Amino acid sequence: MVADDESSKMWVPVCCHRVMRCNLFRQANGPAYAILVCTSCNKSIALEQEPLAAKDTFGEGSNVLNLLGSPKPPRRDRRNPVSEGDDEPTLV
Repeated sequence: MVADDESSKMWVPVCCHRVMRCNLFRQANGPAYAILVCTSCNKSIALEQEPLAAKDTFGEGSNVLNLLGSPKPPRRDRRNPVSEGDDEPTLV
């Protein structure tokens, strides 16, 4: 078993100051997909699987993200995890 790299970062989907729930589904013909759902406002985001080799077909500068998916996220507001100078500011 490989130890987790404590300095590595991951993306956490957040809406309404809470971690979004992630539901995974597999269709009858094989492909899988996921839905991120806000348990406060019911906003949802669909995620479709693609081969990793297809990354470059999504445009220049495309990145692969490590994304957290939790079927039962905490039911409390999320604190701001990024301290000043710790990461890039949010792009607007």
